[in-house]
This record gives sequence, C-alpha cells and structure tokens, in this order.
Amino acid sequence: MFDEALLKRLDADEEVRQVGRSAVLRRAAADYLRRRKAKTTAEAYKRAYGPRRAALDQALTDWPEENTWPEQ
Repeated sequence: MFDEALLKRLDADEEVRQVGRSAVLRRAAADYLRRRKAKTTAEAYKRAYGPRRAALDQALTDWPEENTWPEQ
C-alpha cells in the first residue's frame, strides 16, 4: 500500500486533481516500465558489445554517407 503522507502530497497536486490519482499512477507505472526496459536493453547491449565498442564506433564513423537519409 501507499504511504498516507505520500498520497496526501499527491492529492494536493493540481494535475492529480484534474486528471485523477489513478491516471497519474498509471502514467508513473508506464514511465517506470519504459525506463526499466530501456535500461535493461542498454545493459544487454553493453554486455554484448562492450569489449568491441571502440571497433564498432570506428566502423560506423568510416561510413558517414551511409549514416544519412538520401536526398529526395
């Protein structure tokens, strides 16, 4: 359960009064899950490519014209 003092602070917020506590908590949970997924994905990439990152960075900078959208 939530701490009562935290709920009081939340309920005092203008946006919470406008859209409701549940909407704000749903958005907070969705934001948390999105950040958590991004963090775990970044960590997985770091584990997979960490030792070779300098070589990958160099390989990508050797292809600057491949790094842009073609002219229309």
